[in-house]
Amino acid sequence: MTVPLSVLDLSPISTGSTARQAIRNTIDLARHAEAWGYRRFWVAEHHFVAVASSAPIELIALIAGATETIRVGSAAVQAGYRTSASIVEAFGTIDALHPGRLDLGLGRSAHRIGQLRSPSAPAAPGPHRPTEVRDGVVLPPPFAPDRIRDTTRLVASLDALRLPGAEPLDYTRQVEEIRALLAGTYSTADGVDLHAVPGEGAGVELWLFGSSGGESAQLAGALGLPFVANYHVSPGTVLETVEAYRKSFRPSPRYPEPYLVVSADVVVAAQESTARHLASTYGHWVASIRSGAGAAEYLDPASAPPLSDDQRRLVDDRVTTQFVGTPASVAARLSALRDLTDADELVVTSVTHRHEDRLTSHRLLAEEWGLSRARAA
Repeated sequence: MTVPLSVLDLSPISTGSTARQAIRNTIDLARHAEAWGYRRFWVAEHHFVAVASSAPIELIALIAGATETIRVGSAAVQAGYRTSASIVEAFGTIDALHPGRLDLGLGRSAHRIGQLRSPSAPAAPGPHRPTEVRDGVVLPPPFAPDRIRDTTRLVASLDALRLPGAEPLDYTRQVEEIRALLAGTYSTADGVDLHAVPGEGAGVELWLFGSSGGESAQLAGALGLPFVANYHVSPGTVLETVEAYRKSFRPSPRYPEPYLVVSADVVVAAQESTARHLASTYGHWVASIRSGAGAAEYLDPASAPPLSDDQRRLVDDRVTTQFVGTPASVAARLSALRDLTDADELVVTSVTHRHEDRLTSHRLLAEEWGLSRARAA
């Protein structure tokens, strides 16, 4: 069964380029994604690194204003950096001019990073699981977060993003607050009713994102919300993530059944060799993230040095699960991922050094998947 495709974009900054150009590229890609028949266009949130998606809500407003019909949203707003009211009011403001098109995706990375300030003793390592290929889908061993080489930068970023002394709300509580503010049922602990203006009653759809079978997946299921399992970030845990969501799901008025989206990282080109060349610096990019330095500028494959053996070991799970190749081969692998997870929708992200290669990647995939034909029909 063919399912809808959507786009996740990080506004990557390539070597020799700028944040200004990266934002322009994102808006250009959104316009093309709409024309090619993608269902949604989501942007991520990252800070103090070489991607320009540090202000996703503002970027969503710009994208919504530059497009007409495609759904636009966050993948995801890191709730731990903001109050519930500020999130709802911001999305409500955008919805006032672009009603019914917004996806409010929430993530809890900011909550997890906060734990790095006073980390507990590392857990004993579990048994090593070899890489498995199940029904054509690569399932590597889960990546252990303690393999990140240096968390100094992560902790410093956290401190820079929060007011002194501020601590995030419990994630479940914050999700409940956001739901209440959107629904108009929010009340303080003292019994004072507060109404988000704008925000209350906005046609904003709430999503949760997760990379494990933990709190996000279980909460999305318990609340009857749509959920995104991040195969492109944590391919080794995707099946447990999906299982936790489905197992905990309780029907809601909007979603009587689970609605699952699974992400994948893709690079598509007309020739296999071209796609492989364009994707050859993806490992360098992931290595910079996992070193603790954060996402570096995306390297030009024409001049980048090869990965070291140490870097390869650090990023092997992400490189082997990137979907790289011709339109037909990538579409076949995406279909296998969809079948294995029984996803209702797939969201793809594509990072290349040149913007025109990223456009080509998304266009070729849309054509192979039949999005343009579906839109025309």
